[in-house]
Amino acid sequence: MLTYTQAENLLRKYEQTHVLKFWNELNDAERQHLLKQIEQIDFDNLSQLIELTRQQNTTVSREMEEAPIVRLADRVDKDAAMRRLGEEALRKGKVAAFLVAGGQGSRLGFDGPKGMYPVTPVKRKSLFQLHAEKIISRARRYDTVIPWYIMTSHSNHKQTVAFFRENRYFGLRPENVFFFRQEMLPAVDEQGKLILDRKDSVFMSPNGHGGALKAMWDSGAVKDMRHRGIEHIFYFQVDNVLTRICEPEYIGYHIAAGADMSNKVVHKAYSGEKMGVICSMEGKTALVEYSDMTDEQMQATDANGGLKYWAGSIAVHMIDVAFVEKETDHGFRLPYHVAHKQIPFVDEQGRVVQPRDKNGYKFETFVFDALNHARATMTLEVERSEEFSALKNGEGLDSPETARRDMNRLYARWLRQAGYPLPADDDGATDIEISPLFADEVQALMARQHEIPPFSTPFYLE
Repeated sequence: MLTYTQAENLLRKYEQTHVLKFWNELNDAERQHLLKQIEQIDFDNLSQLIELTRQQNTTVSREMEEAPIVRLADRVDKDAAMRRLGEEALRKGKVAAFLVAGGQGSRLGFDGPKGMYPVTPVKRKSLFQLHAEKIISRARRYDTVIPWYIMTSHSNHKQTVAFFRENRYFGLRPENVFFFRQEMLPAVDEQGKLILDRKDSVFMSPNGHGGALKAMWDSGAVKDMRHRGIEHIFYFQVDNVLTRICEPEYIGYHIAAGADMSNKVVHKAYSGEKMGVICSMEGKTALVEYSDMTDEQMQATDANGGLKYWAGSIAVHMIDVAFVEKETDHGFRLPYHVAHKQIPFVDEQGRVVQPRDKNGYKFETFVFDALNHARATMTLEVERSEEFSALKNGEGLDSPETARRDMNRLYARWLRQAGYPLPADDDGATDIEISPLFADEVQALMARQHEIPPFSTPFYLE
């Protein structure tokens, strides 16, 4: 670990000596904590990040074009063949699941990792359990192992791991669940100075979901995948309750396209919906954040009067292991983005201040920026009602209420498709839950329709 003198010299070189201004007020443990933080900061990289804060115009200036996308109508004659191709990869143990799970449940009014939030309509299973049961079901069907790689954050790692242990990994074998932390980056104020959030602590924040690629490499996850013979990674985020984890059709389309990285999209509900858009820029597939689009781009229409940039990303990707290696084995390649934010800080008297206005800059990377480096990509359109319902807010849009409603509607549709005599549609108000362990897709439910008991409220199948 650095000594005080070494830390002071390092900070002086980068004009950040203010970090030590409360040194004389700290005890030994606090001093050790601060020195360890200073040692872990890449100051050369920090200098480059500070320079980014002086380039704040992030709206897209390059020409956006419509991207090649496998549309729902195109899939009618192709899905069966793609499913067989994906099933073959699953049976051979070539596919892993990767979960981004670094978030806290604070916006939901929940004290703990978001993945621990009790979300299902009847049993109130956590997001983690829901996803685990989907993985178990898929692996059982194809008599295979689907290892699960889970990226946490420094703030929720210990609690997440403890939750899995307490729940016996929800039926998964512990050796097939691999936890690792996302990297943290320091933030700076509007003068480019590191921000103290305590007298002994530099404010740090996660390096964005693009950090998943770096974290996979740094943690040894990629090495573990190679040891297991994994070739393809199914990437998803913790808060989408309708994610079809390791869906064979999607895997098949990805493999058939020879893609390094693939995307799933839904049709945006309206032009201003806050979703990143898959498009083409300079001949390459790209994802442009809604906040980086001009009003003209957001509202542009095609020759038929429909929304030109309609393909909203649901943050579900297929990524080849070889591509992750290419992106990381000679240094991290993704660009950093700047976010102007309200960041708590310690004032001159050592008091923690929660600012009312934006006072500093965080830095993050986006996993979809890797599309620009991909040799080949594939984008697949899916039905929103089947595959996308996010859990982000305590109430209103993307809330527990809408997530449970969308699950209720999905399960009701499956039952009706299986010929089960449900009562008249009540638009998702009746609590219905089908455990993935009973059926994780409508075809599986149809195969077990003779096992479905008479309807009662609430209705649960496992």
